[in-house]
Amino acid sequence: MNRRRSEPSADDLAAFLAAVDGATPLRREGRVVFDPPKPSPRPRQREIDEAAVLGEALHAPLAVDDWLDLGGADSFLRPGLPRAILRDLRRGRWSIQDHLDLHGMNRHQAHAEVTAFLSDSLLAGKRCLRIVHGRGHGSPGREAILRRLVKSWLGRCRDVLAFCHAPPSDGGDGALWVLLKGSGKPR
Repeated sequence: MNRRRSEPSADDLAAFLAAVDGATPLRREGRVVFDPPKPSPRPRQREIDEAAVLGEALHAPLAVDDWLDLGGADSFLRPGLPRAILRDLRRGRWSIQDHLDLHGMNRHQAHAEVTAFLSDSLLAGKRCLRIVHGRGHGSPGREAILRRLVKSWLGRCRDVLAFCHAPPSDGGDGALWVLLKGSGKPR
């Protein structure tokens, strides 16, 4: 159906002009055009999930496997924190937000990279990281020097709450999952 607009009749035009008689037209200049900026996207579900994991970790009782894991040399938990934090880290309940690969670096380069990576991650509000240090196959004597050094550096960093070896699918004993303390600032 194709309708064509017809011109208003003389009576319609007279009725309209009578209706608007005495009205003052709005000024065109000086108007404020409000186009609010769009909010930046926030990972709301991830924030909710991480808050739930942390809340559960702080209040949940120790499980049997937690008692068996006490004192594991391949992991670290800041003194005074519940073992459930380390358990949740091992189980992958924290999402990895960034990673660093140290392959091909010497100890001095690796130390500088780890320091900068931790600092940048803290400033960005990232909590869970993966650091790939390798298994030492390229080192003299095939000794995993960086593995020991990275663990030592992380253990001395006050902002590191916990770390553990990644599962085999994510690097195994050639990588660490690291949990940093929160910045307290919204992301």
